Amino acid sequence: MSQQNIIIALSKGRIFKDTLPLLAHVGITPKDDPETTRKLILDTNHAHIKLLILRASDVPTYVQYGAADLGVAGKDVLMEHGGEGLFELLDLNIARCKLMVAGKPGSTDQPGRLRVATKYTHSAECYFAEQGRQIELIKLYGSMELAPLVDLSDCIVDVVDTGNTLRANGLEPLLHIADISSRLIVNRAAQKLKHREIADLVRQLDEYLAAEAATA
Repeated sequence: MSQQNIIIALSKGRIFKDTLPLLAHVGITPKDDPETTRKLILDTNHAHIKLLILRASDVPTYVQYGAADLGVAGKDVLMEHGGEGLFELLDLNIARCKLMVAGKPGSTDQPGRLRVATKYTHSAECYFAEQGRQIELIKLYGSMELAPLVDLSDCIVDVVDTGNTLRANGLEPLLHIADISSRLIVNRAAQKLKHREIADLVRQLDEYLAAEAATA
């Protein structure tokens, strides 16, 4: 039986660098050097497997609409996307961080409506709604830490790794929203029509991750 083509969507940056060793451990390597090539579709050592290189926020969309069968996306991106039409197959336990509310000490304790700056508008809205707190959302795409410093917002919602950037700007993590790591996702059609190939890949990754966890 011939193997069906599998397209895997990966995002640039940290997730991409952390995912390549995982794929290599299950025998999948890109033919071109990801560090130097300008190609956005990479062939691999398996003729039926290709890699798409995307912005992190676009990975769930490409998978949802079937332009990619599988994808690797951070839980923060999936929370913001909403996960419609997607299944999470594995927690790959890479690119770990936290989605946090951050700001100046005590900035979330003030009464009344909070001004919250973030690119994670859906996640922030859901979190504060669960807390019964009214907020005014200010959508930003970068340099989030600047917003409280110039009184654009009372606080921010952003991913936090070491917290060094927050501390360097006089801010601190205040409220924990979610633990974040990267997940292997699949769309419903691929899960059904390419089940054998996808199940085999998931099994190999799961076995490798279990072995790594056992020796950690």
